[in-house]
Amino acid sequence: MTNSSEQNERYGRDILIIGGGIGGLTLALALRHFDIPVKVFEQADELKEIGAGVTITPNAMKAMDFLGVGDRIAREAGEIVRYTIGRFDDGSELELGPEPETIRAKFGAGYYNCHRADLHSAMVEKLTVKGGDFLYLDHRLTGVEHTETSATAHFAGGQAYIGRAIIGCDGGASTVRSQLFGAEDVRYTGQTAYRSLVPMDRVPDFIRENPYRLLAGPGKFLLHYPLRNNQMLNLLGVAHEDSWQAEGWAIPANVSEFAAKYDDFEIHAQELIASVPPETLFKWGLRDREPSDVWVKGRIALLGDAAHPMSPFLGQGACMAIEDAMVLARCFNVFDNIDEIFSRYESARKDRGNGVQLASREQAIHHQGRGKAGINAGKTAATRGLFEYDPVTVPI
Repeated sequence: MTNSSEQNERYGRDILIIGGGIGGLTLALALRHFDIPVKVFEQADELKEIGAGVTITPNAMKAMDFLGVGDRIAREAGEIVRYTIGRFDDGSELELGPEPETIRAKFGAGYYNCHRADLHSAMVEKLTVKGGDFLYLDHRLTGVEHTETSATAHFAGGQAYIGRAIIGCDGGASTVRSQLFGAEDVRYTGQTAYRSLVPMDRVPDFIRENPYRLLAGPGKFLLHYPLRNNQMLNLLGVAHEDSWQAEGWAIPANVSEFAAKYDDFEIHAQELIASVPPETLFKWGLRDREPSDVWVKGRIALLGDAAHPMSPFLGQGACMAIEDAMVLARCFNVFDNIDEIFSRYESARKDRGNGVQLASREQAIHHQGRGKAGINAGKTAATRGLFEYDPVTVPI
């Protein structure tokens, strides 16, 4: 059961977290909540998130509330707005989301659309309050290795750190995953995403009055929702395209290019696209890996997109990473032997994480009208029952 030497070292050796995104910071915050020491390694020389929105649904908000950042997320996001899913050509309703005033009572936590940078800042500041050095910037991972008693992370420039375990929170193109299980193609999904943050004073009147909508159309969808107490509108379009060459998450795009792809959408959507400040529009090709049957190897484990790269069609990418992190931290808190910790984590999370990854792919077919049923709302995160999950109390 418990390895006595490992138990004695429990608070004397760090958990090495590779990646300072939402999953990595949530894991660091949760582990430090349980007084378990961590080091977070981020390859960027500055810890920041791209300027875009992120949806935190009740399943993930339960963890944010438990870790003490929920109130700040709610305050900075602002009032919850009810969403509508509509048809691309006339906006006619396909699905209406839960009534905002019923969400907390029904699901046990709130539902918020927040700026990624605000979520990032809330977690970093909470971590900083606990004191000590935990964050290592400008550290690009080159390799990982492990023995029966330790795990070592190697970085460009020859630096190496030894810890009790390594957790790969380094995204869909995870270096940790490739190191553990061999080179694997990160394939283009056939989907290109466009995003912008539009100041609310530029947004057409109809959209300001109906700020949270998803329009489902032929081979594409368009989503918009308010951020920062209605100061700006997050706009995301995802369109099916056969090929994609460029790399990166923030490639400048032309408003005319974006508008041309959505010229068959209803007039209010076209007016919104026309309101986009040109310097705020970016695009990227969505990439994917197949679900993995194995998330752990020895003293190294995967978390979030490194384990289950998530497309945006259910709005659950950040939420699944948060769930993973909360459950894994609980396993570290309750159990002492690394094999048992990782076994419990994988058993508790693999079916859900991989299942939501596949469900998100399926949802693209509904929103983009590529299935036999044509354009429809499909089974959204709400109607799939994803909001009921509680990573703070789920059995481990």
